[in-house]
Amino acid sequence: MTIDEAQKLVDEWITTYGVRYFSPLTNMACLTEEVGELARVMARKYGDQSFKEGEKENLSEEMADVFWVLLCIANQTGVNLTEALQQSIEKKTKRDAERHHNNEKLK
Repeated sequence: MTIDEAQKLVDEWITTYGVRYFSPLTNMACLTEEVGELARVMARKYGDQSFKEGEKENLSEEMADVFWVLLCIANQTGVNLTEALQQSIEKKTKRDAERHHNNEKLK
């Protein structure tokens, strides 16, 4: 599935099952909540915390939830994430072409 296809699929789901998009501000709050849930799993799996009894190691589910809400925000604000990502990669390539190779901290 491409990013464009994912944006369309989310839009179809929202208009079919979700009635309508939440407001952009509500979706921003939802994105923050989902990122927090992802952070919790990361801290338990890769950090110093341990899972509580009954907690699942659902890293992929939490990542998908973050992506879902980001797709919603992109759809409702008219952002084409494929184009935006391509532009971001070009910007970072131009800006950081040698920077990381010359970073002693990364060697």
